[in-house]
Amino acid sequence: MTQTTAESPARKQRAQLKVRTLRTDRWWLAPALTFAALMAFLIYGFWAIFDGSYFVDPYIAPFSSPCLATSCPEGARFLGFAPFGDWYGLPPGLLILGLPAGFRFTCYYYRKSYYRSFWLSPPACAVAEPHKKYTGETRLPLIIQNVHRYFFYGAIVIGAVLTYDAILALVHKPGGLGTWILLVNAALIVAYTLSCHSCRHITAGRLNHFSKHPLRYRAWTFISKLNAKHQQLAWASMFSVMIADFYVRLVAKGVITFPYA
Repeated sequence: MTQTTAESPARKQRAQLKVRTLRTDRWWLAPALTFAALMAFLIYGFWAIFDGSYFVDPYIAPFSSPCLATSCPEGARFLGFAPFGDWYGLPPGLLILGLPAGFRFTCYYYRKSYYRSFWLSPPACAVAEPHKKYTGETRLPLIIQNVHRYFFYGAIVIGAVLTYDAILALVHKPGGLGTWILLVNAALIVAYTLSCHSCRHITAGRLNHFSKHPLRYRAWTFISKLNAKHQQLAWASMFSVMIADFYVRLVAKGVITFPYA
Protein backbone atom coordinates (compact mmCIF):
# COMPACT_ATOMS: atom_id res chain seq x y z
CA MET A 1 0.00 0.00 0.00
CA THR A 2 1.47 3.31 -1.02
CA GLN A 3 0.99 6.60 0.65
CA THR A 4 0.43 9.70 -1.42
CA THR A 5 0.66 13.26 -0.35
CA ALA A 6 -1.10 16.15 -2.00
CA GLU A 7 1.15 18.54 -3.80
CA SER A 8 1.09 22.10 -2.66
CA PRO A 9 -0.19 24.72 -5.15
CA ALA A 10 3.29 26.22 -5.34
CA ARG A 11 4.73 22.97 -6.73
CA LYS A 12 2.31 22.97 -9.64
CA GLN A 13 3.59 26.32 -10.85
CA ARG A 14 6.75 26.99 -12.82
CA ALA A 15 9.57 28.85 -11.16
CA GLN A 16 8.97 32.55 -11.44
CA LEU A 17 12.13 34.26 -12.70
CA LYS A 18 12.38 38.01 -12.87
CA VAL A 19 15.41 37.87 -15.16
CA ARG A 20 15.53 36.90 -18.81
CA THR A 21 18.14 34.20 -18.23
CA LEU A 22 20.44 32.85 -15.56
CA ARG A 23 23.28 32.45 -18.01
CA THR A 24 26.40 34.39 -17.10
CA ASP A 25 28.35 33.91 -20.34
CA ARG A 26 28.20 36.25 -23.35
CA TRP A 27 25.25 34.44 -24.91
CA TRP A 28 24.33 37.58 -26.88
CA LEU A 29 27.58 37.59 -28.86
CA ALA A 30 26.67 34.82 -31.33
CA PRO A 31 23.30 36.30 -32.39
CA ALA A 32 24.86 39.78 -32.56
CA LEU A 33 27.65 38.61 -34.89
CA THR A 34 25.16 36.63 -36.97
CA PHE A 35 22.95 39.71 -37.27
CA ALA A 36 25.91 41.83 -38.41
CA ALA A 37 27.09 39.26 -40.98
CA LEU A 38 23.64 38.69 -42.48
CA MET A 39 22.94 42.43 -42.60
CA ALA A 40 26.25 42.98 -44.41
CA PHE A 41 25.25 40.32 -46.94
CA LEU A 42 21.82 41.89 -47.49
CA ILE A 43 23.25 45.40 -47.87
CA TYR A 44 25.93 44.24 -50.27
CA GLY A 45 23.43 42.21 -52.30
CA PHE A 46 21.10 45.20 -52.64
CA TRP A 47 23.98 47.40 -53.81
CA ALA A 48 25.33 44.76 -56.20
CA ILE A 49 21.98 44.21 -57.92
CA PHE A 50 21.81 47.90 -58.91
CA ASP A 51 25.49 48.31 -59.71
CA GLY A 52 26.10 48.29 -63.46
CA SER A 53 29.72 47.12 -63.42
CA TYR A 54 29.14 43.39 -63.40
CA PHE A 55 30.99 42.19 -66.50
CA VAL A 56 34.53 42.35 -67.81
CA ASP A 57 35.49 39.68 -70.33
CA PRO A 58 35.71 36.81 -69.39
CA TYR A 59 34.39 37.48 -65.86
CA ILE A 60 30.78 38.04 -64.88
CA ALA A 61 29.81 38.88 -61.30
CA PRO A 62 27.89 36.01 -59.62
CA PHE A 63 25.08 38.28 -58.40
CA SER A 64 24.25 39.08 -62.04
CA SER A 65 24.64 35.62 -63.54
CA PRO A 66 22.99 34.33 -65.63
CA CYS A 67 22.44 37.58 -67.51
CA LEU A 68 19.26 37.12 -69.55
CA ALA A 69 18.27 40.63 -70.70
CA THR A 70 19.09 42.59 -73.85
CA SER A 71 20.66 45.24 -71.60
CA CYS A 72 23.44 42.78 -70.76
CA PRO A 73 26.81 43.75 -72.29
CA GLU A 74 28.03 41.89 -75.35
CA GLY A 75 29.47 38.60 -74.19
CA ALA A 76 27.70 38.66 -70.83
CA ARG A 77 24.45 37.07 -72.03
CA PHE A 78 24.20 33.46 -70.94
CA LEU A 79 24.77 31.31 -74.03
CA GLY A 80 23.93 34.37 -76.11
CA PHE A 81 20.24 34.34 -75.13
CA ALA A 82 18.19 37.29 -73.90
CA PRO A 83 14.64 35.93 -73.52
CA PHE A 84 13.44 38.75 -71.27
CA GLY A 85 14.12 41.70 -73.56
CA ASP A 86 15.25 44.87 -71.84
CA TRP A 87 13.42 43.83 -68.64
CA TYR A 88 11.72 47.25 -68.41
CA GLY A 89 15.05 48.93 -67.79
CA LEU A 90 15.53 47.13 -64.46
CA PRO A 91 18.86 45.51 -63.48
CA PRO A 92 19.25 42.05 -65.07
CA GLY A 93 20.23 40.60 -61.70
CA LEU A 94 16.64 40.99 -60.50
CA LEU A 95 15.59 38.30 -62.97
CA ILE A 96 17.43 35.54 -61.13
CA LEU A 97 17.59 37.00 -57.62
CA GLY A 98 14.63 34.97 -56.38
CA LEU A 99 16.31 31.59 -56.89
CA PRO A 100 19.48 31.92 -54.77
CA ALA A 101 17.81 34.33 -52.33
CA GLY A 102 14.80 32.04 -51.86
CA PHE A 103 17.05 29.03 -51.36
CA ARG A 104 19.08 30.71 -48.63
CA PHE A 105 16.09 32.37 -46.99
CA THR A 106 14.27 29.02 -46.61
CA CYS A 107 17.43 27.02 -45.80
CA TYR A 108 17.12 25.08 -42.55
CA TYR A 109 20.36 26.46 -41.17
CA TYR A 110 19.67 30.07 -42.15
CA ARG A 111 16.24 29.84 -40.55
CA LYS A 112 17.91 29.09 -37.24
CA SER A 113 20.35 31.94 -37.80
CA TYR A 114 17.93 34.73 -38.59
CA TYR A 115 15.21 33.47 -36.25
CA ARG A 116 17.69 33.92 -33.41
CA SER A 117 19.50 37.05 -34.58
CA PHE A 118 16.65 39.05 -36.15
CA TRP A 119 13.49 37.80 -34.44
CA LEU A 120 15.05 36.67 -31.14
CA SER A 121 13.02 33.48 -31.32
CA PRO A 122 14.85 32.55 -29.14
CA PRO A 123 18.11 34.55 -29.17
CA ALA A 124 20.03 31.69 -27.52
CA CYS A 125 19.55 28.48 -25.59
CA ALA A 126 18.08 28.97 -22.11
CA VAL A 127 17.24 32.59 -22.90
CA ALA A 128 13.60 33.68 -22.88
CA GLU A 129 12.25 35.17 -26.07
CA PRO A 130 10.17 38.36 -26.06
CA HIS A 131 7.30 36.84 -28.07
CA LYS A 132 4.20 35.83 -26.15
CA LYS A 133 2.84 33.44 -28.80
CA TYR A 134 4.52 30.76 -30.89
CA THR A 135 2.89 29.20 -33.92
CA GLY A 136 5.99 27.72 -35.56
CA GLU A 137 5.89 27.52 -39.34
CA THR A 138 2.20 26.69 -39.59
CA ARG A 139 0.86 30.10 -40.62
CA LEU A 140 1.71 32.87 -43.04
CA PRO A 141 4.31 34.02 -43.72
CA LEU A 142 6.48 31.25 -42.25
CA ILE A 143 4.45 28.44 -43.81
CA ILE A 144 6.15 29.47 -47.07
CA GLN A 145 9.31 27.89 -45.67
CA ASN A 146 7.87 24.56 -46.79
CA VAL A 147 8.71 25.35 -50.43
CA HIS A 148 12.42 25.06 -49.65
CA ARG A 149 12.87 21.92 -51.73
CA TYR A 150 11.56 23.72 -54.82
CA PHE A 151 14.04 26.54 -54.32
CA PHE A 152 16.65 23.77 -54.11
CA TYR A 153 15.94 22.85 -57.74
CA GLY A 154 16.48 26.48 -58.75
CA ALA A 155 19.67 26.65 -56.71
CA ILE A 156 21.01 23.63 -58.61
CA VAL A 157 20.55 25.61 -61.84
CA ILE A 158 22.34 28.66 -60.40
CA GLY A 159 25.21 26.47 -59.17
CA ALA A 160 25.55 24.96 -62.64
CA VAL A 161 25.58 28.43 -64.25
CA LEU A 162 28.27 29.71 -61.86
CA THR A 163 30.33 26.59 -62.57
CA TYR A 164 29.96 27.24 -66.31
CA ASP A 165 31.08 30.86 -65.80
CA ALA A 166 34.15 29.72 -63.86
CA ILE A 167 35.10 27.11 -66.48
CA LEU A 168 34.66 29.71 -69.23
CA ALA A 169 37.02 32.03 -67.37
CA LEU A 170 39.49 29.16 -66.95
CA VAL A 171 39.47 28.51 -70.70
CA HIS A 172 39.96 32.14 -71.71
CA LYS A 173 42.12 33.36 -68.83
CA PRO A 174 43.70 30.41 -67.02
CA GLY A 175 46.28 32.56 -65.26
CA GLY A 176 43.87 35.14 -63.96
CA LEU A 177 43.32 35.58 -60.24
CA GLY A 178 39.65 36.19 -60.93
CA THR A 179 39.42 32.79 -62.61
CA TRP A 180 40.50 30.99 -59.46
CA ILE A 181 38.30 33.13 -57.25
CA LEU A 182 35.31 32.21 -59.43
CA LEU A 183 36.30 28.53 -59.38
CA VAL A 184 36.56 28.44 -55.57
CA ASN A 185 33.26 30.25 -55.27
CA ALA A 186 31.51 27.86 -57.67
CA ALA A 187 32.85 24.87 -55.74
CA LEU A 188 31.59 26.28 -52.43
CA ILE A 189 28.20 27.20 -53.89
CA VAL A 190 27.74 23.70 -55.32
CA ALA A 191 28.92 22.06 -52.08
CA TYR A 192 26.54 24.20 -50.02
CA THR A 193 23.65 23.40 -52.37
CA LEU A 194 24.31 19.66 -52.35
CA SER A 195 24.70 19.63 -48.56
CA CYS A 196 21.09 20.79 -48.23
CA HIS A 197 18.78 18.62 -46.13
CA SER A 198 16.32 18.48 -49.02
CA CYS A 199 19.02 17.12 -51.31
CA ARG A 200 19.81 14.40 -48.79
CA HIS A 201 16.14 13.46 -48.57
CA ILE A 202 15.62 13.51 -52.34
CA THR A 203 18.72 11.37 -52.91
CA ALA A 204 17.55 8.39 -50.85
CA GLY A 205 15.66 9.65 -47.83
CA ARG A 206 12.48 7.76 -48.66
CA LEU A 207 14.04 4.37 -49.38
CA ASN A 208 13.19 1.49 -47.10
CA HIS A 209 15.95 -0.83 -48.30
CA PHE A 210 19.33 0.64 -49.12
CA SER A 211 20.58 -2.77 -50.22
CA LYS A 212 18.21 -2.66 -53.21
CA HIS A 213 19.53 0.73 -54.34
CA PRO A 214 23.34 0.67 -53.96
CA LEU A 215 24.01 3.69 -56.21
CA ARG A 216 21.49 5.87 -54.44
CA TYR A 217 22.88 4.68 -51.11
CA ARG A 218 26.37 5.77 -52.13
CA ALA A 219 25.03 9.15 -53.23
CA TRP A 220 23.11 9.47 -49.96
CA THR A 221 26.25 8.62 -47.98
CA PHE A 222 28.24 11.29 -49.81
CA ILE A 223 25.50 13.91 -49.37
CA SER A 224 25.20 12.98 -45.70
CA LYS A 225 28.88 13.76 -45.17
CA LEU A 226 28.37 17.14 -46.84
CA ASN A 227 25.23 17.69 -44.80
CA ALA A 228 27.27 17.42 -41.60
CA LYS A 229 29.16 20.53 -42.80
CA HIS A 230 26.06 22.41 -43.95
CA GLN A 231 26.51 25.25 -41.46
CA GLN A 232 30.16 25.83 -42.37
CA LEU A 233 29.40 25.63 -46.08
CA ALA A 234 26.53 28.09 -45.68
CA TRP A 235 28.86 30.73 -44.23
CA ALA A 236 31.81 29.94 -46.51
CA SER A 237 29.69 30.16 -49.67
CA MET A 238 28.00 33.35 -48.47
CA PHE A 239 31.34 35.11 -48.05
CA SER A 240 32.85 33.56 -51.17
CA VAL A 241 30.03 34.78 -53.41
CA MET A 242 30.41 38.31 -52.01
CA ILE A 243 34.18 38.26 -52.47
CA ALA A 244 33.95 36.88 -56.02
CA ASP A 245 31.23 39.33 -56.97
CA PHE A 246 33.06 42.33 -55.52
CA TYR A 247 36.34 41.30 -57.14
CA VAL A 248 34.78 41.15 -60.62
CA ARG A 249 33.18 44.56 -60.11
CA LEU A 250 36.50 46.08 -59.03
CA VAL A 251 38.13 44.72 -62.17
CA ALA A 252 35.23 45.98 -64.31
CA LYS A 253 35.51 49.44 -62.75
CA GLY A 254 39.25 49.53 -63.38
CA VAL A 255 40.14 49.63 -59.68
CA ILE A 256 42.14 46.40 -60.07
CA THR A 257 44.30 46.55 -63.17
CA PHE A 258 47.34 44.34 -62.58
CA PRO A 259 48.19 41.95 -65.47
CA TYR A 260 46.90 38.80 -63.83
CA ALA A 261 43.58 40.17 -62.62
